[in-house]
Amino acid sequence: RYEIKTEKIGVLNVFVQGKIAGITLTTPVFMTVHDLGSNHTEFHKLVEHPCMAKLKARSVWIHVELPGQDFDAPDLPESYTFPSMDNIAENLVNVLNYFNIKYCVTLGEGAGANIIARFAMSFPDRVLGNILIHCTCSVESVMQYFHDKMMTWKLNALGMNSTAEQYLVFHKFGATESSQERDRVIQDYIKKLHSRMNAKNLKLYVESYLARTDLTPQLKDKMRIDSMLTSGSRSSHSTHMDQMQAAMDPKLTTRVKLDNCGDVLQDAPEAFAYNLLLFCQGLGLC
Repeated sequence: RYEIKTEKIGVLNVFVQGKIAGITLTTPVFMTVHDLGSNHTEFHKLVEHPCMAKLKARSVWIHVELPGQDFDAPDLPESYTFPSMDNIAENLVNVLNYFNIKYCVTLGEGAGANIIARFAMSFPDRVLGNILIHCTCSVESVMQYFHDKMMTWKLNALGMNSTAEQYLVFHKFGATESSQERDRVIQDYIKKLHSRMNAKNLKLYVESYLARTDLTPQLKDKMRIDSMLTSGSRSSHSTHMDQMQAAMDPKLTTRVKLDNCGDVLQDAPEAFAYNLLLFCQGLGLC
C-alpha cells in the first residue's frame, strides 16, 4: 500500500500487484478505479483469478482507492470536500508520476469508469488503451436524480439502509435472475456494505457521481484512445453503454456485451479476461 499525495484531492491509497521495481517500457501497466460501494479489492480479486494468470505473469496493476472507501475506514474529516469526478481524474496523473510510469492501460468500473474516461480524454499521451465496464457518460434523468438524492440523504441520516442497499445492488448486479449462487453473492456484498463500508464516506462518493457533468458531447473529439466498452447483458448500465458507443469514434471503439450476466467481474471473469487479452494484443502489449 502506497499513500500518494495529490495536488487537489489529498492522499490516495494505492495498491500494487506485480513487481513495480522491475518495470520497463514494455511491461503492461494497468491503472484501475473502483465503483460505488466497493474498493480496490474488486480488481485485486480479478487479477488473482486463475483466468488472469497469463496476463498477470507479465504485467503490473496499480489500484487506486478513493478517499474513505477502504474497508473499516474512519469518517472523513468534516473539513474535507470530496472531489468532483473531474478533479479525481485530473489528479490520477500524480499516481503515474509517483511510480515514473510513462504509459498505462486504464480500467474502471461504474463510477470509476466515468473517472477513467475523463482521465483518458485529459491525458491521452499517458494512456495506451481504455477499458470501461458499466460506464454511464450522461447525467441522470430527473426521476433517477430525485431517487438517488433520497438514497444519499438516507445514507447520511440512517447509515446503510434498505433503500441505499437496493440501489447499490441494482447498480452493481443489474436485473439478474435469482439462483442459489447469485443470492449468496448478493448477500455477501450486502454484508460487506453493512459491516465494512463507511456509509457517510460512501455517500460523498455517490453525491460526487450524481453531480457529474455530461461527457457525451466530448467523446467524438476528445476520446482518441482505443477503448473497450464492456457490460453484462443484464446490467442496468448496458443501454447507457450502447449510447456511449454511438457517441464515440467507431474506429477506436470496441463494444463487448457478455450474455446472461449482470456484474461482469463477478459473473463472467473468464469471458472478460479473454476479451481483455484480445484487446491488449491489439494494442501490441501481449
